[in-house]
Amino acid sequence: MSEQNTQPKTRLRRFPRPSPWSLTALLIALVVVAPIASLIWMALNPVENIWPHLWATTLPRYLSNTLVLALSVAALAAAIGTGAAWIIVMYDFPGARLLQWLLLLPLAIPAYVGAYALVDFLEYAGPVQSGLRAVFGWENARAYWFPEIRSMGAAIVVLSAALYPYVFLLARAAFREQSGCTFEVARALGAGPLARFWRVGLPLARPAIAAGVAVVMMETVSDFGVVDYFAVQTLTTGIFTTWLEMGNAGGAAQIAMVVLGLVFVLVALEKVSRARSRFYRLSRQHRPVTPIRLSGWAGWAATIACTIPFLVGFALPVGVIGAHALKNADQWAAPGLALALWHTLSVGAMAAAITVGAALVMVYGVRLSRARLPRLLLPVSTIGYAAPGAVLGVGILIPLAQIDNALADAIARLTGHDPGLLLTGSAFAIVLAYAVRFFAIAQGAADAAMGRISPSLPMAARSLGRSPGETLREVYLPMIRGSIGTALLLVFVDSVKELPATLLLRPFNYNTLSTRVYEQASLEQIGAAAPAALLVIAVGLAAVILMARSGR
Repeated sequence: MSEQNTQPKTRLRRFPRPSPWSLTALLIALVVVAPIASLIWMALNPVENIWPHLWATTLPRYLSNTLVLALSVAALAAAIGTGAAWIIVMYDFPGARLLQWLLLLPLAIPAYVGAYALVDFLEYAGPVQSGLRAVFGWENARAYWFPEIRSMGAAIVVLSAALYPYVFLLARAAFREQSGCTFEVARALGAGPLARFWRVGLPLARPAIAAGVAVVMMETVSDFGVVDYFAVQTLTTGIFTTWLEMGNAGGAAQIAMVVLGLVFVLVALEKVSRARSRFYRLSRQHRPVTPIRLSGWAGWAATIACTIPFLVGFALPVGVIGAHALKNADQWAAPGLALALWHTLSVGAMAAAITVGAALVMVYGVRLSRARLPRLLLPVSTIGYAAPGAVLGVGILIPLAQIDNALADAIARLTGHDPGLLLTGSAFAIVLAYAVRFFAIAQGAADAAMGRISPSLPMAARSLGRSPGETLREVYLPMIRGSIGTALLLVFVDSVKELPATLLLRPFNYNTLSTRVYEQASLEQIGAAAPAALLVIAVGLAAVILMARSGR
């Protein structure tokens, strides 16, 4: 009989073994966050520290212009978007049903295209000033006063006309969700139309409006095409000037850090405002708002008020660019246009497929993982959408160029053949920038779609012997196909319109539709830029039509 070992066994702490899905999710998150981390490293460890010089010379002007522009555009876009949404939801007037969709169409117009159209329409040789001279007999510009077109004010108007739909969409949804009983009680207590808006409707919709205004301000801070064309020196133009003209990547990274910090402040303010503004329905029965019928001059005043943003934000750019496209029909066969179209479609399609596929795998991997790190990195991976394209360009190109040179040298040593620049010499860097920039759109769509599926369905599939990959393919994908399709289209359209990142990361003599429009318009050749601009608008219209159909 052997002696039994009565010594207590030491219990070893065992960590859960990471699954391939969680490791893949972690890797995707690190790739998405890497450009921002690279940017921070370059800003804190520059080869040549010009921060004191920037702060003493140009940086205050860049920062003040950026703040003035962002605050002005936010105020004007909030007024237009909120006012139009209130009129559309609360009143019934001639053309109301059509205008609620027409007001979304400026989303299809890149802001820089609107800038080119406005200048062409209002400049000295344009139809407005030419018509004024013909009517009043003025012989030259000294005979009359006309506001300066290429100015901060014009930039504010163009950006507001292009970006107000973000506020309009969210405000319209917020007003629609409010109970009609609330406004009926306010009317019974003697509140007029203006009092109902200020005291009831606006406070209840403030969180949604704040979210829309935050998006408008982030887009304004990241804009390059409009401010460059109107000669407004902002932080984004400072990045291009410091890097491309002064040849100082560290200084560009330091300016980019200021941009990133400003954007993070905007995001934080938006989160705080929404966290402190919570409203709940107290009635059990929710009755939708019944629009008040407007007739006579009041109805036509509402029609005109809602038509003006559409005319300035969509009809004017399309009309001006379309007229140039018809007048210069030979430009449709111009050298390089077909190649730019192919580059745009191929790069946009690759970016959309890679971004949505990676987001789908990451969200699914985080749901399967028991570890905390992938779950913590899931919200961090959306940081790219808050980073302007120029900021991502700095964070991607510098380290990618070093990796590219090291890779080319290694291949040359092993094979004796120099392959050239494989990463920065191709469209790889552009696709990577698009994927990082718009990963939040795909991740949000995938996360929301998977969250709507009952956990019992994938659990049943696993109990029947399906692997995680088979569960994703046979259970999740068929049920979230619509959301994934929407995400693919939105990422594709945003990639088509992206200008700053494409300008910084494109290889030599590589054009997309957006860069072709920018190059031709910068040379004051609007006629040559018109075909490419119309093609960009056509792609944008596809996304707007999709959003309009989903919002019914």
